[in-house]
Amino acid sequence: MNIPLAEQLRPKTLDEFVGQKHLVGKGKPIRQMLESGNIISMVLWGPPGSGKTTLARLIARYVDAHFVPFSAVAGGGVSEVRKIIAKAKDDIGLYQKKTVLFVDEIHRFNKAQQDAFLPYVENGTITLIGATTENPGFEVIAPLVSRSQIYVLYPLEESEIQMIVKRATALYPKHTWSKEALKHIVKNANGDARTSINAVELAATLVEKVTLQTAEEAVQRKAIYYDKKGDWHYDTISAFIKSMRGGNADATLHYLARMIKSGEDPVFIARRMVIFASEDIGNAQPTALVVATSCIQAVHMIGMPEASLILAQTATYLATSRKSIASTVGIQQALSDLDEENLDPIPLHLRNAPNKVMKNLGYGRGHIRYPWLVEKQSGNQVQQEYLPKNLRGKKYYIPDWK
Repeated sequence: MNIPLAEQLRPKTLDEFVGQKHLVGKGKPIRQMLESGNIISMVLWGPPGSGKTTLARLIARYVDAHFVPFSAVAGGGVSEVRKIIAKAKDDIGLYQKKTVLFVDEIHRFNKAQQDAFLPYVENGTITLIGATTENPGFEVIAPLVSRSQIYVLYPLEESEIQMIVKRATALYPKHTWSKEALKHIVKNANGDARTSINAVELAATLVEKVTLQTAEEAVQRKAIYYDKKGDWHYDTISAFIKSMRGGNADATLHYLARMIKSGEDPVFIARRMVIFASEDIGNAQPTALVVATSCIQAVHMIGMPEASLILAQTATYLATSRKSIASTVGIQQALSDLDEENLDPIPLHLRNAPNKVMKNLGYGRGHIRYPWLVEKQSGNQVQQEYLPKNLRGKKYYIPDWK
């Protein structure tokens, strides 16, 4: 039976585990927990290939507990949970053996399925270790979160991926590996240990003398983890907008490239730029809104991949434009005043007077329709009030650009 390379390389001790030093390093929380022998339920939150499953297995091994994997993707349901719980109770009662229930992709379980774990986590029948690529604050029910410790795992650094690749290639003693090939595998793993191991395994099946070309065939393309409905989606668009706001066109293009490479909806990107053009540039450079709205129309007509050129042109234009939040702040303050201030009547001279009754009541009386024209003809400044009585003199719009 051929054992997958990733399984052969799975660490047996914490010292063999690569990455996540903030959790398993000397004096760090998970290592301290294991050294004490007392483990608690936890949720491991991190991108693919960061070591969530491996770490869960190590935890079970260190405390000599049964490791029971359970996956939403594999179709595990409440009835299967009951069977696992029944066996866990027997193991505790008969053998004093703990059970670590590892729930992979716990965010895919619905509320009822997650609720099924709750009483057994609470009474200590099982120690639950959930793994998720999604923010557990949104995707895991609050009672489970409150009874678990959340640990964040990060993508591995290149030096850490190098260690894993070195271990992987050592299992192929008859093969030779060019430096360029190894460098390509490490670089394109993008912090994902599993991706690097799979690339080594595939390259080894192709030839015994692995060159850069072989590595390129094995890797194909960099694996960019990007869930269109998850945190990476929101984090990337946030970084994109903040880079435009900060006037950094280079960073703007970097985050735009991430979204394009990951298959983000180009219309979504264009729509956010239309909002940005008004929210952050406003009247400091009014053409920004024209460019942004033209962008979304062009993206609709052209489609990808050519639409990436339109997105890049627009994004760099917005990033390098003068900025103003005067209209943004103004409308926010005006809306706030509607909640906090009395709604005094609209001044009579501003009201519509479509009939004699309203005219007799003073609607529209004394209103100067074109004050700018009167000022031009007379040379005198026209004083005409437009705000309700209780807001007279209020300044909402204060230009803030040079």
